Amino acid sequence: MLSLITGVGSKGQVGEAVAAALARRGDTVLLVSRSEDEVQARAADVIAAGGSARAYGCDLADPLAVDRLGKRVREECGDRLDALVNLAGGLGSSGPIAESDPAAFDRMFAINLKTAYLTTRAFFPLLRVARGSVVFFASEIVVEGSRSAGVSAYAAAKSAVVALMRSVADEGRDAGIRANALAPASIRTGTNEAAMGDKIRYIEREDVASVVAFLTSSEARAITGQVMRLR
Repeated sequence: MLSLITGVGSKGQVGEAVAAALARRGDTVLLVSRSEDEVQARAADVIAAGGSARAYGCDLADPLAVDRLGKRVREECGDRLDALVNLAGGLGSSGPIAESDPAAFDRMFAINLKTAYLTTRAFFPLLRVARGSVVFFASEIVVEGSRSAGVSAYAAAKSAVVALMRSVADEGRDAGIRANALAPASIRTGTNEAAMGDKIRYIEREDVASVVAFLTSSEARAITGQVMRLR
């Protein structure tokens, strides 16, 4: 299988664990990050562990850059893609709505929604050939009853990611493309532990990676259009 994973840059983050899990099952993983040096290092880690990986630096919020990425992947890897994992994104505080900075709102939508939209748009034709699977990353914040005070921009962006996923699932159904979204609580990453400490309950990165591996496997061929909460 050929799987493309975005947001695989810094060591100790979710993308690193997802890349390792998919490579262990035999996938060739195409890793994408804005930082060329970081993504090259993550690909080297996969290869050192016996897997197959390629690294691509790309600003996924830039339509022209994403189009170039799609063209390069087709030239180097062929015209089919079995799985796309839209992990690129990030959390940021926008503050109370009445005092919030519109620039923070724009940033949350750019890094969480626009990146997922542009990447899916560029690789949809390759997924159609392979009857592939797309996994989007939302957040527990989209689940009814979750609190979102102070992070309204992030909550709105992740809610829009879920809406995008459902459109992709609907449009892809006849082509055999599946799309689902994960809605995890806080995941144990280097960044989260530095920001929130070690006293809260985290989801382990490896558990998230296992769910991604399942959703992108043939065992999940009847699952599409779903939001899966991870706690």
